[in-house]
Amino acid sequence: MTDAVSTPSATKPAVNYARQFERIALLLVWVIIIGLFSVVMPSAFFNWGNFSIMFASYAPAALLALAIIIPLTAGDYDLSVGATLTLSASTIGVLNVWHQMPIGLVLCIVLAMGVFVGLFHALFIIYFRVPSLVVTLGSTSLMSGAVQWMTNSSTIGGIDNNLIMAAVGYRLFGIPYAFYYALAAALIMWYIFDYTPLGRKLLFVGRGREVARLNGIAVNRVRVGALVMSGVLASAAGILYAGVLGSADPYSGLNFLLPAFAAAFLGATTIQPGRFNPWGTLVAVYFLATGITGLSMLGIPLWVTNVFNGGALILAVTISQITRGREASDLG
Repeated sequence: MTDAVSTPSATKPAVNYARQFERIALLLVWVIIIGLFSVVMPSAFFNWGNFSIMFASYAPAALLALAIIIPLTAGDYDLSVGATLTLSASTIGVLNVWHQMPIGLVLCIVLAMGVFVGLFHALFIIYFRVPSLVVTLGSTSLMSGAVQWMTNSSTIGGIDNNLIMAAVGYRLFGIPYAFYYALAAALIMWYIFDYTPLGRKLLFVGRGREVARLNGIAVNRVRVGALVMSGVLASAAGILYAGVLGSADPYSGLNFLLPAFAAAFLGATTIQPGRFNPWGTLVAVYFLATGITGLSMLGIPLWVTNVFNGGALILAVTISQITRGREASDLG
């Protein structure tokens, strides 16, 4: 009589190398793109000054993308983040430049405005049960109109130099502080998402509200909090945008919306595939920024940027849906 002997190789689950590769695939593609642009434009593209400018100038977009993934994780869309950014930057210009209010007080007002925007959305989305896409699209138009009215559709220069210095004047390792603010936001969100009950509740609510409710989670409270934090972070992006730009532009902030959404969904395909995550979002923002910067330096027409952003969004959402669907089937 012989005893059946189970070997470790038979009992251990095979390592899913494809899944492990998926976690770093976008990082590898990013490195390849940097390499290609560096070969084509060695002196212009591959220098620390160029990367420093790119890291700083796309920091507001990074904050905006991070703002987007908070309600997305809870199952809601916030299309108004670009308009909130523009409203915040314009409010800084109007109050600080035209009305000579101290910059510290102005920043507090702007952040409070972000709270109000989030509560306004929550009122209609949660308590009146209007779809989040409709509410936030409508508020985008409302805020855009308000910005044009309050600024007379003009760019406001002369913003307090303290804000400009805090954004792009002070540097660490040659990179303006603007980038490190976005990095700090990603770090805080990563900790909340992965290591706190609030993060687990957000994920649980996004995957099934009724199931979450039956498990004792205050679903509406979690959704309200997500929308408010999205508004606050979008307002913070507006503050950073005003500091990086040194002025308040009533139009250009809206251009961040499409790449920010593309980064949010593209980020869900890397680092932690199948879920919206801060580090993946940050990588995706600068992956897209590298592509746009390189193409611009090659002298590609402006319309190519729009095609790039639109194509990236469609591709990112498609890949994200496939990844999230596969993860759901694995969990089921």
